[in-house]
Amino acid sequence: MGEEETCTTPKKHGIPVLSVCPPPPKKKPVGGKKRDPPKNGYFQPPDLDSLFTMPPRREAHGVRQLTSGWADGPAYITQCPIQTGQSYTYNFTITGQRGTLLWHAHISWLRSTIYGPIIILPKLNESYPFQKPHKEIPIIFGEWFNVDPEAVIQQALQTGAGPNVSDAYTINGLPGPLYNCSSKAKDTYKLKVKPGKSYLLRLINAALNDELFFSIANHTVTVVEADAVYVKPFDTDQLLIAPGQTTNVLLRTKPYLPNATFFMEARPYFSGIGTIDNTTTAAILQYNNHSSSSSKLPVLRPTLPPINATGFVANFTSKFRSLNSVKYPANVPKCIDRKFFFTVGLGSNPCPKNTTCQGPNGTKFSASINNVSFVMPSTAILQAHFFGQNNGVYTTDFPVNPPLPFNYTGTPPNNTNVSNGTKTVVLGFNTTVELVMQDTSILGAESHPLHLHGFNFFVVGQGFGNYDPNNDTKNFNLVDPVERNTAGVPAGGWMAIRFLADNPGVWFMHCHLDVHTSWGLRMAWIVLDGPQPNQKLPPPPSDLPKC
Repeated sequence: MGEEETCTTPKKHGIPVLSVCPPPPKKKPVGGKKRDPPKNGYFQPPDLDSLFTMPPRREAHGVRQLTSGWADGPAYITQCPIQTGQSYTYNFTITGQRGTLLWHAHISWLRSTIYGPIIILPKLNESYPFQKPHKEIPIIFGEWFNVDPEAVIQQALQTGAGPNVSDAYTINGLPGPLYNCSSKAKDTYKLKVKPGKSYLLRLINAALNDELFFSIANHTVTVVEADAVYVKPFDTDQLLIAPGQTTNVLLRTKPYLPNATFFMEARPYFSGIGTIDNTTTAAILQYNNHSSSSSKLPVLRPTLPPINATGFVANFTSKFRSLNSVKYPANVPKCIDRKFFFTVGLGSNPCPKNTTCQGPNGTKFSASINNVSFVMPSTAILQAHFFGQNNGVYTTDFPVNPPLPFNYTGTPPNNTNVSNGTKTVVLGFNTTVELVMQDTSILGAESHPLHLHGFNFFVVGQGFGNYDPNNDTKNFNLVDPVERNTAGVPAGGWMAIRFLADNPGVWFMHCHLDVHTSWGLRMAWIVLDGPQPNQKLPPPPSDLPKC
């Protein structure tokens, strides 16, 4: 990392931080082989054992893991967690991808502090489809708790209530000067730039539970990439980025030395009901000026949308389009083999006998897809699938449609209870899939950023209200829809995606608001082997962690 990409781990907040500040970016050319050996003590032992009661798991978020599903990462989906004293080598090849992704822990809430950037360079001698930047800088948004996040979610699951919210947001590991306990000098990330230059900012939202607005005072940026896929460039002075999403933007600095410094700020977008960490994190964009002290210059702040600006979110999201060029085509599936309609939203579970619960009407908060709240097994599903030992681990009867249709965005039904199970969908190799995900207002309409492991998908349609299969399909974009691995189901609306199931294995799909994942808004797709040798999942590696 260069001079402009450094940050300092905050020590004043009481507990050590594991990789809150971005480590040196993992840069690999397209097609590069990667052997990544994170051991239980990888992040500065002995902190890991002293801080966390759960063994860590790690996902290379957005890496397709073609025929390398054993390295995908989510606990009890593709493998069991790495136990204390064990190690596991993640061995995978990055094929056909370039751009910005991220890695993070993938069990419970450990990713609140275990995360970092993955930067995949273009092939040798290939250029970007835009102006070569003067410098490239990762900007990672995080979420900070003054207490152990594991204690936060465990208390919430035990009581049935919503979890306590975070205490701050961070930019490159630092909260910025707007918090009462923060120092402008020590706790604020500073991005130093030169006049008249172009900088590629690799924006990554690694926050645990919050979509974030972002803006730089008195500057416009050009969006050029989303989730490691190039997009048709467009200019904006305000952005939205959901947890798990990445957005590359070009920042063109002013041609002269301005008589000011500029705040870069992020704060949450929240469309639901309940409490939220409604604070603002800030970093400083500072022009190099050796003739005067930058501390004496006025600081300008940006304007961010209101916290519940769903209209802005819809308008901003609609601007993303694939390049769909000869070199970077948008291979949208046109003929669909299987169609699915999934409801996504919150619900409740009855309170156990002789227990007091603090969820809605004395119940426990839950979340579901098609009214199924996913229960994690005690054996990894991929392992059970590969060896034909699914009995007692999972079933293959995940509902294709909601079990009981209702007015999804209207008056909620009286019964808000969900069912519970470890249910999956089985797809044949090379099946083309169309999936419509519908938000529900059972316990309040809310945006849900859904992440699909193992695949990119095309967002062919979005809208508000209840999805209408007779009319909404007429407006599907099958020419240049955005290609992503994480996309938001609009609050009180729906999203339609298409993908080709060309990657054998077991692939997790879940809301990337971790509280919703913890409540059960998750499921798994099982893609069968294809007929050719390179279309089959190989046996598990010898060091695969045991359950």
